[in-house]
Amino acid sequence: MTDTKRRKRPGARTTKISLDTKQQPVQQRSVETFELILDVTSHLLGEVGVERLSTNLICEKAGLSPPALYRYFPNKYAILKELGERLMKCQNQAYRAWLAQEQALDYDGSREATTRGLRDMQAAINAATLAFPGSAWIMRALRAVPTLRHIRLDSHESVSETSYQGLRDRFPNAREEDLRFSMRLSTEVMYAATEMVIDNPQLDGDMINAEVAEMVVRYYDKFVEGEERYAATLKKRSSARADKAPSTRPAPAKKRKPRN
Repeated sequence: MTDTKRRKRPGARTTKISLDTKQQPVQQRSVETFELILDVTSHLLGEVGVERLSTNLICEKAGLSPPALYRYFPNKYAILKELGERLMKCQNQAYRAWLAQEQALDYDGSREATTRGLRDMQAAINAATLAFPGSAWIMRALRAVPTLRHIRLDSHESVSETSYQGLRDRFPNAREEDLRFSMRLSTEVMYAATEMVIDNPQLDGDMINAEVAEMVVRYYDKFVEGEERYAATLKKRSSARADKAPSTRPAPAKKRKPRN
């Protein structure tokens, strides 16, 4: 078959892959079946990868009949979607738990404290990710499979918004669009660092965490410097107004000439 014949005709319809779970389990036995499917899939991903994964293979490993699986999931991508959402939720919970702890500290806002905080955040997210079965392959699927990418992007958007709200008060004079963009970019960079740790266990994870934390802190120096320039400008204007203001001190009394 030639390449020309394999190409889709202009205007040809593409089949949309269903990602919706058919039904949520309610009874104990159905819950166990639902979780068994997810557990087997997460472990199979490490053995066969996304491409070779199939619902038949999942059923074989789980000891289930295909109808038992299809009662909940229409295809393997719906199972990957459920796993992806759970992994993103796990990472986001680790982030928000770290954020709550940071907000409870007597934070001095120094470069050292900020770097230390981001390093600890990365370590917490990485630990939660490593503890999630099949996390490496799930993360790869969320990046490689077009129909699943929105799960990762929606999660990052949520984290970025939470982080933006936390930084808005720290950088009150920064343009909103600039701060939002920088927060989204740094979120993506730190997620990539987590992927690096997960995909490369031979590398020093603590070093990766420390380096990416330092990179992000340096990136946000532009906002720190912007606030400093703004404060300096206000101080200069205030000083200039004070110099131009008329003196409020009483005029010295005129000396009387002595009488002859």
